[in-house]
Amino acid sequence: MRSSALVTLALLLAPLPAFAQTAAPLTIETIFGKSAVRGESSATGEWTKDGQGYLAIEPAKDVKDGSDLVRYDVTGQNRRVVVSAKDLVDKATGKPVSIEEYSFSPDERRMLVATNTKRFRRTNAYGDYWLLDLDAKSLRKMGGDAAPQTLMYAEFSPDGSRIAYVRDNDLYVEPAGGGTPQRLTRDGSDLIVNGVGDWVYEEEFGLRKAFAWSPDSRKLAYWRFDTSGVGTFDMIQNTGGQYSKVIPLQYPKAGTANSAVRVGAVDVSGGETTWFKLQGDPRQNYVPQMSWAGKSGRVFIQYANRLQNTYQVMLGDPATGATTPLFVEKDAAWVEANAAPEWLRNDAGFTWMSERDGWRHLYVASRDGKRLELRTPGKFDVVDLLTIDEASGWAYFTASPDNPTQLYLYRAALSGKPRVERVTPSAQAGWNSYDIAPGAHWAKHTVSRFDTVPMTEIVDLQTQRSARILARNAAIQDTVAKSGLPKTEMTRLDVGKGLMLDAWIIRPANFDPAKKYPLLVQVYGEPAGQTVADRWGGRGAMWHRMLAQKGYIVASIDPRGTPAPRGREWRKVIYRQIGVLGPIDVAAGVRKLLADRPYIDPSRVGIWGWSGGGSSTLHAMFRFPDLFRTGIAVAPVADQTLYDTVYQERYMGLPKDNPTGFRDGSPITYAANLKGNLLVIHGTGDDNVHYQNTEQLADKLIGANKQFSMMAYPDRTHSISEKENTTLHLYTLMTNYLETNLPPGGR
Repeated sequence: MRSSALVTLALLLAPLPAFAQTAAPLTIETIFGKSAVRGESSATGEWTKDGQGYLAIEPAKDVKDGSDLVRYDVTGQNRRVVVSAKDLVDKATGKPVSIEEYSFSPDERRMLVATNTKRFRRTNAYGDYWLLDLDAKSLRKMGGDAAPQTLMYAEFSPDGSRIAYVRDNDLYVEPAGGGTPQRLTRDGSDLIVNGVGDWVYEEEFGLRKAFAWSPDSRKLAYWRFDTSGVGTFDMIQNTGGQYSKVIPLQYPKAGTANSAVRVGAVDVSGGETTWFKLQGDPRQNYVPQMSWAGKSGRVFIQYANRLQNTYQVMLGDPATGATTPLFVEKDAAWVEANAAPEWLRNDAGFTWMSERDGWRHLYVASRDGKRLELRTPGKFDVVDLLTIDEASGWAYFTASPDNPTQLYLYRAALSGKPRVERVTPSAQAGWNSYDIAPGAHWAKHTVSRFDTVPMTEIVDLQTQRSARILARNAAIQDTVAKSGLPKTEMTRLDVGKGLMLDAWIIRPANFDPAKKYPLLVQVYGEPAGQTVADRWGGRGAMWHRMLAQKGYIVASIDPRGTPAPRGREWRKVIYRQIGVLGPIDVAAGVRKLLADRPYIDPSRVGIWGWSGGGSSTLHAMFRFPDLFRTGIAVAPVADQTLYDTVYQERYMGLPKDNPTGFRDGSPITYAANLKGNLLVIHGTGDDNVHYQNTEQLADKLIGANKQFSMMAYPDRTHSISEKENTTLHLYTLMTNYLETNLPPGGR
């Protein structure tokens, strides 16, 4: 139930006027249709190795359907073609090899090109790979006799001599200079997966490519998943022809069997895999992260118990499989996996993120794990560690010590007395994101606010001077300025007992405080998403503005447990109470709005949300039926036992150990309490939150003789975005439902 990621930007825009002079009505078509105002692309491609320029894929002018790879300096000048489309032509067919993804060998004398890619779960991981020798201008297809679109995650070895990839769930290596591919694992099948994460590891741990080269290019460390014990969920595709098609998915639901996971290392010259000696049942523990420990020849392993509240951090010997413990990370609630640590000079230590003092902080651990030095002291959370610039002695990270709805760039000294400095200029208030170049001199910087669209530039991190504006998005900003809406209010709601909830509120056009308006609340309310942020919200935010133009007050409230940088206690108070505390907080926030703002009509209060927000919407409608009169739940989890092991058990424990929590946290438990208007929307091809949730909910509502509305989007996934006009149709449906059941306008 992960929420989608955020936004960007760079120079501070002028604030919006309180009211625009000429209002231009927004419509579903102008937001989601073919006539919608589009944002400017800020894509620049990859930073160059020296950090002084970037590479961009551009359509070739002299080769039809071909691609050039072009280098620019940071100012966007001095354009130079690095790889010409003329060199990327298959001599056997005369057809160009279009660049979709690429990587260079370490000496930059060869380039690996991914093309003809095909979707695998959430990304286009399947594809064809071609190797271009930049000296000889020779091009050849990788994979030997492999069928088209069957290679995955091809990657150069650190010395550039070989390329590793996954094919048919087995690991292969192939000489970069030419030769026969060598198969390193031989048990890959539909149920045995080598080098690729299984469904739940990809969804919840972000593990897609599940192998890593050793620094000396002699070994591959990798994950092996035996999914044979995992329950099979059959999805049904009904739009593909005369008969339906069954799509089986190994999906571990809460309390059921996980894949049996092993991690090991194999020599690229062949031979048997050496498996690391990990204690315990491989179906009752996780390996969320594994990487090579600098140049030491050892493998760094994070090993978690099934409850994910104890992480053993260790080093593994790829020659013997023996493991050496470094330290243990524990929490009374849960522990989040670290990204691969950054190893410092001479492998003397590594970076580590921990909440052990009540705040998420950056530490530098000694190589043996016996000493952890706090580098970011203070009562604030590090949101994300972006890069380590050891040459200058700084770690760059994002945080927001004073306002959890905003985000800024900071840096911390790696050694000596702890020292933390803000890098983002004080004038650039709002949400700031950065893509930092090697060497940490240049960065692609994006800044936005709730009412201010993203603006992106390349900035000098040392002087904060802009080298190039990449996108201003002036057309969208003009649309916002002409919407006729007051400035969005960012506020905190005091709901009693010292609890303050962050919220934003959009008031209607031509707002008259003497009238009463309907309130629509957007909600998420779970650990995977923060809805109250002072950042641009894209087309969804434009839809909220359109509703405000029609006469709605639109708001969002973040309850406890959402991942705002407000400290461990804020985030983890909901342990074993997902779906229990959050809806209580949202209801308290709405009551506070009603008490303090007489212009909100208590008889016209609605709520909507997606995924975890769909679940929160159902809770609101069922548990507070006299407060919320209309709700739209998109792709909701109706019963927590129907969702996956890693996510649900991380926050709730095992169903057998917390039956009350699973019961009370599942909105289906309260379905018989429905009084208001409810629309439930789901994609039948949702491999994340299965359509099964909506069918079981519908069955329960029918059994209770509760009238409701329901829309199934055939074969659409969790995003409900595939195929022509799907998004347009979805938002038209929701708008019409609101206008019918939660009438807009002041009264």
